[in-house]
Amino acid sequence: MAMPKSNKAQPAAAAQFRTPRRAVLVASGDLREEANRVCWPAQKQLESDLTAAFARAGWTLDRGHAVSRSRGHGFIAGAREGLDVFAGIDESAPLVVAEAVWQYSNHVLPGLTTHQGPILTVANWSGQWPGLVGMLNLNGSLTKAGVPYATLWADDFASPSFDRHLAAWLDHRAVHHDTSHVVSIDRVKIPRPVAQAAESIAADLRHRKALMGVFDEGCMGMFNAIIPDRLLHATGVFKERLSQSALYYETTRVSDAEAKGVLRWLEQAGMRFHFGKDEATELTRAQVLLQCKMYVAALRLADRFGCDCIGIQYQQGLKDLLPASDLVEGMLNDSRRPPVTAEGSSRVLFKGRPLVHFNEVDECAGLDGLLTQRVHEALGEPVENTLHDIRWGDWDQSHTTDQWVWVFEISGAAPPSHFTGGWKKAEGFRQPPMYFRLGGSTLAGVSKPGEIVWSRIWVDGTGDAEKLCMDIGRAQVIALPEQETRRRLEATTKQWPIMHAVTYGISRDQMMARHKANHIQVAYAKDAAAADRAALLKAAVARDLGIEVSFCGTRGHGGSSSLRWGSP
Repeated sequence: MAMPKSNKAQPAAAAQFRTPRRAVLVASGDLREEANRVCWPAQKQLESDLTAAFARAGWTLDRGHAVSRSRGHGFIAGAREGLDVFAGIDESAPLVVAEAVWQYSNHVLPGLTTHQGPILTVANWSGQWPGLVGMLNLNGSLTKAGVPYATLWADDFASPSFDRHLAAWLDHRAVHHDTSHVVSIDRVKIPRPVAQAAESIAADLRHRKALMGVFDEGCMGMFNAIIPDRLLHATGVFKERLSQSALYYETTRVSDAEAKGVLRWLEQAGMRFHFGKDEATELTRAQVLLQCKMYVAALRLADRFGCDCIGIQYQQGLKDLLPASDLVEGMLNDSRRPPVTAEGSSRVLFKGRPLVHFNEVDECAGLDGLLTQRVHEALGEPVENTLHDIRWGDWDQSHTTDQWVWVFEISGAAPPSHFTGGWKKAEGFRQPPMYFRLGGSTLAGVSKPGEIVWSRIWVDGTGDAEKLCMDIGRAQVIALPEQETRRRLEATTKQWPIMHAVTYGISRDQMMARHKANHIQVAYAKDAAAADRAALLKAAVARDLGIEVSFCGTRGHGGSSSLRWGSP
């Protein structure tokens, strides 16, 4: 991949890089020790495979920090620990960050920002924990920080293909990945009516401005998910910084009767909860009723502060007080949801429309979600949108399609309007105890077939000044047989909502090489032509707001020049 620009000093000569032929490995992990222990066997296997690959190339791969027998894993599990580990690593050494798990980028980012040697991020191609998601987050964080790096991923670390890419990094400190699918908006013809509509939407946002309600920044160390205020303000959007403690307090003030009313609405709409009795391992009605109270509280706080969208951090702090907020988030993102009135009033809050929620308080997704809602509303297209993790992907084992199919998956915050069957096919499973001690229901379902626009706003810090960028493209959500869907859920997290997505004109490796985040934003359109219009309009709005926009891939399957975004 092309190396980002940086002011960081580089080794004076390639000979210094190659001698001695040793590299250092570090592994960033979760902040939750139970997750680190459970996931350690997968990480251990990845490190063994990588060590063997380096040995084939004539190199030694040394661990930069010891495995702890008492803790049952070898991850860096905190920011302080990461600082101490990097203090003992030669700053000029070739460094490998190997990830088979979700990781907190803030555990290693401080050390990586001052490391003088070449950096390689690596993940195994597996949806299990998953390292792919962790690596993409770290890559996005490094890009925002302006730290140069190369990146690799593999199904098989013993393959000739991986050996070739590894050799390229060892010899030249760079790995070439194909990003020919990326086209600047400057090369794309925007129809005049679309351009005029974009100017109107962008001008309105800058004039009336919008508030993004942020319930504590920096979820799970996602440095790349925090937009610097200066860049955000230029788009007409400002942050209302709220505390999760306020959300907790407001949740305690919601009455039992109101919570029961929300749950009754959900069950009457057709949602099926898989209830049990053991609070520690099963979903209970008490957990869901607390989530219903949080839903009411979130709407009331957003209304009280005049927020146009909100993001709940939910992973740290709040998870020790309340069940997971994913069910809440999925409800907020849908137009059809339990009605909530202002406290002491009959006024229904955000009636008939979503309150855009950005999962894991990812502000880049929040800005994207806000723009998507306004663009789709102007076009008369479905306004519901959500982020997903780029979790994994595989060839379809049922042979329903000959296309390579992504697994887009998030922890439960997808709106039921995206599901086949809507609320009637929505299910609630207990969140895994490994992540959520107090449980809580997911909002699970299988995304319906249709045409979507995908996008990602990201922060580029590799030049002279930070800037906001947007990648945008088109994809098709397809239906797969139940058995194949189940296989994919079992290979990832079976309790969570899933989307079977085929990206147009973008291979697996092209997506991985370019994407600067673990998250991807998705929204449906009524048909392919409508999705094309929505993509063009959103891209034009983003450009008018000062965001650097690139189209990725094509408008549909095939290699026809008519499907390209840019000029032939």
